[in-house]
Amino acid sequence: MKIKLNQDPALTETQVQIDCPVIDEAVLQIVTGLRLYQQKLTGIRDGEVHIVDVRDILYIDSVDKKTFFYTETAVYESALRLYELADRLEKLDFFRASRSTIVNFAKICAMRPDLGGRLLLTVEGGEKLYASRQYAGAFRQKLAALERGDR
Repeated sequence: MKIKLNQDPALTETQVQIDCPVIDEAVLQIVTGLRLYQQKLTGIRDGEVHIVDVRDILYIDSVDKKTFFYTETAVYESALRLYELADRLEKLDFFRASRSTIVNFAKICAMRPDLGGRLLLTVEGGEKLYASRQYAGAFRQKLAALERGDR
């Protein structure tokens, strides 16, 4: 793969062009990474609306019909429902871990099997989350793809 950078002060925004013989999994992963880079969410903390980079989110959960997302340093309330966030983030490196939780796959440090087919996931910062039996298969598939180098 050749990488070419062109600096042009006349441009008003950064433009990325990918020239390839075929759109394969590697190209799609590059596009996904670029989308992740520019993706932002808004969240409310201490009565203020904050703009948060999706890459900084460890996980998202829903409690008492409210949706929250967590970074290493703060918790934000989202105006979006969990299913809306799942739809927005499905092409990025997030996966549904349970009915009430979405996890940033890139922020998982460790995992281990737990009772009943569940998985205990540890994300950056030491927070422990469960992937339910129903969703554990999706995690294992992502992990297998990572091990194969498909990610």
